[in-house]
Amino acid sequence: MRNKDFIVRFAGEGGGGLVTSAELLAQVTAQVGYHVKTFVTFPSQIMGGPTFAQARISTDPVLSYGDELDVLVAFDREAYDTHQEEVRDGGVIVYNSGDFNLEEDGKSFGMPIDDLAKSTGNARAANMVLLGAISHLVNMPEHYLPEFVTKRFTRGRPGDEEIIKANIMALSLGREEAKKSGFSLGDLEDPNPPGVDQIMIKGNDALSIGAIAAGVELFVGYPISPATTILQYMERNLIGPGKFVYQASSEIESINAIVGGGYAGKRSMTSTAGPGFSLMSEGIGMAWMAEIPVVVVDVQRGGPATGLPTKVEQSDLLAAIHPAHGDVSLPVIAAGTVQECYEAAIIALNWAERYQGPVVLLSDHGLSEQVQNLPKFDIGKVIPERRKIYQGQNGYERYAGSELSPMPIPGGPGSYVANASEHDGMGDTTHLPSRHIEMTERRFSKLKLLEDDNYESENTESPVAVMTWGGSKGATREAFNALMSQGQSIGWYYTMQLNPLPPKLLEALRSKELVIVPELNYLGQFSSILRSKGVNAKSITQYNGKPFKVSDLINWITDLVKSHDEEFIKA
Repeated sequence: MRNKDFIVRFAGEGGGGLVTSAELLAQVTAQVGYHVKTFVTFPSQIMGGPTFAQARISTDPVLSYGDELDVLVAFDREAYDTHQEEVRDGGVIVYNSGDFNLEEDGKSFGMPIDDLAKSTGNARAANMVLLGAISHLVNMPEHYLPEFVTKRFTRGRPGDEEIIKANIMALSLGREEAKKSGFSLGDLEDPNPPGVDQIMIKGNDALSIGAIAAGVELFVGYPISPATTILQYMERNLIGPGKFVYQASSEIESINAIVGGGYAGKRSMTSTAGPGFSLMSEGIGMAWMAEIPVVVVDVQRGGPATGLPTKVEQSDLLAAIHPAHGDVSLPVIAAGTVQECYEAAIIALNWAERYQGPVVLLSDHGLSEQVQNLPKFDIGKVIPERRKIYQGQNGYERYAGSELSPMPIPGGPGSYVANASEHDGMGDTTHLPSRHIEMTERRFSKLKLLEDDNYESENTESPVAVMTWGGSKGATREAFNALMSQGQSIGWYYTMQLNPLPPKLLEALRSKELVIVPELNYLGQFSSILRSKGVNAKSITQYNGKPFKVSDLINWITDLVKSHDEEFIKA
């Protein structure tokens, strides 16, 4: 039987081309029509340290990174020792015999990767040596890789021909070495090209494109892993009249700058990670108090404090909803896929304009670096929402009443005070209890403007349902599909809009006997929120810095459903 799915992992010391190898393999296979997804994890030092990058190639849309490996490429002994147990039965380990050697074990073979690359005249061709070897293991048509190399390096520059020749030679050397080993994983099923224009894109880049499509005008940020590439993308691409990008000296400067931009009428955004988000707390509180539209992107990583800067975690949800002291409940959007990174940025900017206040967009480390092939974004279909702007006469009270009011823009009619203190209708500071009650209720009532009924549901008749959030969507959906194919009756619910939750979704969840919530944190943060809203929710938690494995989720969900059924029978 031909294989429909193939997972290869490159592991070794950071800075050795591991990420490039995985992304090259993904690009090659995506261009001929396969679905691809990459995953990268590395230590927090600038160079070196144990790193791995993997690519999953499939004839069907890829939901998760995959569990077991078909091929492990181990650049050093530590990588072999760390990852060899994740290779499936019948899989293959390719190791760098220029660094270490193994006894024959029937599942691994060595290649002098660096020496083979140097023999082509291009010491940087090690990636191509490996791609050649991998292409043999899955019997990939020989023309795929040379055509990719020729296209990639035909740039109209002196030396292009020599680079192409050396890389094609490296491909051939890698393929011949793999042939000598005698290993084969069988044929990879032919691709089924999608028939639409596609792009290869990372989550952070997709998020940035969505924000630009939604009309962001001011972006101020401070570099912090894993959000830095959003700032870098904006510096390169948010250009033109009325656009401004600035690298601030701190997260405090970033949030205060975009609050100023929002006050001045600009669609404003910043990006950060958990530690920076903590520093932004007071500025976010001011935006909530003064009703100023801004978007804060929090690309989550392991915490607290410095924590795990380059590992994945979903532990900022409670902080995102309640980042400031006092009574605050911020709108929160959480992207679950690379495609949703694009969509979430659009929703977040529109929400900020619609309700006139700060919005938090949650992503995570896994999505930030993940590369996936997707249909090309149709940015022409994006309709940016604009805040209501006051056009009347002076004497207007900006904060009067309990409902959203048009926002004056400096230089126009409707002068008012926007500060961080409790205030009256004009914005003048007051400590009167009646005013605090009035303004608190006004700020919270505006959240109803964001109660869109946008959510996914399937098999809604089942009394037990699964509802994950954020970057755990893919693995959970794959587990759900597997359970359904096994005859398990279980429901599926999902939304990016975590606060406020879609009212009809919340109504449906309250009717369930059990809602299972896979999430990458210790506290079970989302299930605690659901329980506070009357949902019988129970988390599946993981907090090791890694994404969920589909096989683990299948087992854990099955156990919870079984326990529920047994308790229900007893009752």
